Amino acid sequence: MAAPLITTDGFRVFPATHARFDDVRTMIGPKNPTSNVCWCLSHRIPAKDNRELAGQARADFVEALTRRRTKPGVLAYDGDEVVGWAAVAPRADLPFARSTKIPHVDDLPAWSVWCLRVRPGHRGRGISHVLLEGAVAYAAHQGAPVVEGYPVDNRGEKVDLTMAYVGTRALFEDAGFTLAAETTATSGGFPRVVVRRTP
Repeated sequence: MAAPLITTDGFRVFPATHARFDDVRTMIGPKNPTSNVCWCLSHRIPAKDNRELAGQARADFVEALTRRRTKPGVLAYDGDEVVGWAAVAPRADLPFARSTKIPHVDDLPAWSVWCLRVRPGHRGRGISHVLLEGAVAYAAHQGAPVVEGYPVDNRGEKVDLTMAYVGTRALFEDAGFTLAAETTATSGGFPRVVVRRTP
């Protein structure tokens, strides 16, 4: 078994390899396998493709991603139990590359962290912070010169849990990210910003 990307506060973070696909399913697969939701595809593939991928095809698509050299994200563990997921990939491979609402800061081949998910029953333990560090570590391991996030700037106001996956500006700033640009994008009624960190 490969060494973890990071070990911190009793948690370990690993790349989402094919051997860990069942844990990926636990974190981002819908309870109903025939459902056409989640699998963390809404910002990974174009909207048209996302609408057309249905049921088992969504699981198959993500399973194929775990077989690629660049894994689709990272997983956090408490002991042997998976407790978190973060999506991370080169921005050039994502719809963000063509976004009219989230600007490009410069021509650096940035990597994006756009989804952080902590398993119910494990929230409030700092796992989002661990996931973010693990995602940055994975991007750095893959040669990323800079890592971006697109969190909400909620200024301390409560974010609806269904929209909280994008993270908050405070979460990213606690992890050493700094504001790089404003955007015209919103999530859960809050403006989103571009934040960046050099790994």
